[in-house]
Amino acid sequence: MSGAKPRPRVAQADEAVRTMQSVRDLIRYAVSRLQSAQASFGHGTDNAWDEAVWLVLWSLHLPLDRLDPMLDARLAPSEIAAVIALIEQRCAERVPLAYLTGEAWLRGERFLCDARALVPRSPIADLLDSDALEPWLPDAGDIGTVLDLCTGGASLAILAAYRFGQATVIGSDLSIDALALAGENIALHRLADRVSLRQGSLWSPLEGERFDLVLCNPPYVNAASMAELPAEFRHEPVSALAGGNDGMDLIRQILAGARAHLNPGGLMLLEVGHEALHFEAAFAQLEFIWLPTASGENSVALIERDALSLA
Repeated sequence: MSGAKPRPRVAQADEAVRTMQSVRDLIRYAVSRLQSAQASFGHGTDNAWDEAVWLVLWSLHLPLDRLDPMLDARLAPSEIAAVIALIEQRCAERVPLAYLTGEAWLRGERFLCDARALVPRSPIADLLDSDALEPWLPDAGDIGTVLDLCTGGASLAILAAYRFGQATVIGSDLSIDALALAGENIALHRLADRVSLRQGSLWSPLEGERFDLVLCNPPYVNAASMAELPAEFRHEPVSALAGGNDGMDLIRQILAGARAHLNPGGLMLLEVGHEALHFEAAFAQLEFIWLPTASGENSVALIERDALSLA
């Protein structure tokens, strides 16, 4: 005798609307749905619980950092229906939640977010907000010019402007669409007087300009990894992810021109994600330092200007 057929997902969602009562109920349901749908994370959260909390609180217009007082709050049927609808959309379409909500948070700052650029998540942001750079940058006031190369939505450029209060910051990108989003984020943070944008391929719009610090989160995912990306990551711009066969195609061009765009004593923070082995193989003669990040992986390299003659 065969087992009972699973109920259609619409029927389960309708039942959830009828039986849910509290924030706690909705978070439990969201965790179950995300796990049963085998959702992938990595766009602001790394597990089903955190994603469920973010989804539910955002949908209910509640503070994202104040869960405990809200857990047993009773909800109106219309509120429950709205949350269930967002849960089902997240699971069915496998779109990153940041794209569905239109916003992302990085180091406590809110950024507008959509498919014009990657969801902000670079570990360079953590480094800007820690003391990890102090051996090389003991005084933030010494940084007068910062470049965020491959800026996307400009999250790193904006965080750099906050970190280095006296600095002029430039964000540069090839994508006109990404730069439009970057401009919206700069306006949101009211930093138009300190953060400007350039459009063009890598160093081409920056001829003759030099910087004290260059931040760069370039496309670096190798071809084999691109072929295996989870569905959520396939909603992001391919041009912001794909780095060629070994992931180093753009990085080779970046390092070839970097020295000419750094002031004496200047530094580059270069994100390579999970491509540490490919990076080390491609630049075996380059002297650099892996900086500690929250993931504990070798994902961000610190490169001093004088080392770049060997790149």
